[in-house]
Formats: sequence, C-alpha cells, structure tokens
Amino acid sequence: MITNTLNTNEVKNAAGTEVEFQHLQSEGRTRTFSVIGETPSAEHRIDISHVEIGTGIGKRRRSKVGVSKVIAGQVDTTIPAEPLFYIVGDIPIGNMTSYTEAKNVLAELLSFCASLGASTTILYDCTGNGADVLINGGL
Repeated sequence: MITNTLNTNEVKNAAGTEVEFQHLQSEGRTRTFSVIGETPSAEHRIDISHVEIGTGIGKRRRSKVGVSKVIAGQVDTTIPAEPLFYIVGDIPIGNMTSYTEAKNVLAELLSFCASLGASTTILYDCTGNGADVLINGGL
C-alpha cells in the first residue's frame, strides 16, 4: 500500500523537483491524492484505480494511475486547461502465475517514455522517446 503522504521524492516534475502529495480520499479500489497546499481552483491530483473483470482463466485486472493538473488557460485565461496523463495496465491475472512478464512490459513502457536509447538516467524533462511523442503528437 502507498503511504498517505508522498513527500520523499516519490513524485517529481519535469525539472526533477519533488512535488508533494497527500491522501485525499478512498472509495473501494480507488484512491486519490492531492498536491499539498493545493489551491481549490487549481486541482492537482494523482488517481489510482483497479477493477477486476471476468472469471477463471479469463479474469483480468485493469489498473490505472493518472496525474492531472488544472491550470489557467494560456490562450484564453478565463477558461481553465487540464493536462492529464494515465498509465493503464491490463493484466490477465486468471491466466498468469507470476507478474514477471507484466513487470517486463511495464518496464519497457517506462523506459521508452523516460529514456533515450543508451541513456541510463531518467529524463524527467519529458525528452525520452515515448514522452516526446506523447507531448508533441509524433509517431
């Protein structure tokens, strides 16, 4: 289980600076964190949720982790803008005995988003191959 306060470098922004979050609410298999010191009109959230579907070997768990932030519109400042990103995992838990390959697939996604080829460091500035295509709409 994740701690109620994320304040020891668990979350960093594009500059590599820590952003601190605190538990806001939980309901069923959903949990929400808000940035510490959040302005009510500028929600900054981390959302985690899980749902299981199917039975037997067809049983799957879909898990989602998302980060969203309401900001002032940069073209029309009277209309808020909300960038948000999600990672969604869909694991066939009814037909797996270990998470080894699920971990490999997630590691490949994370490394694709946070690195460049031979780099061995995490690129928080979103210049990793996958992050760049997500930000700039490239293929």
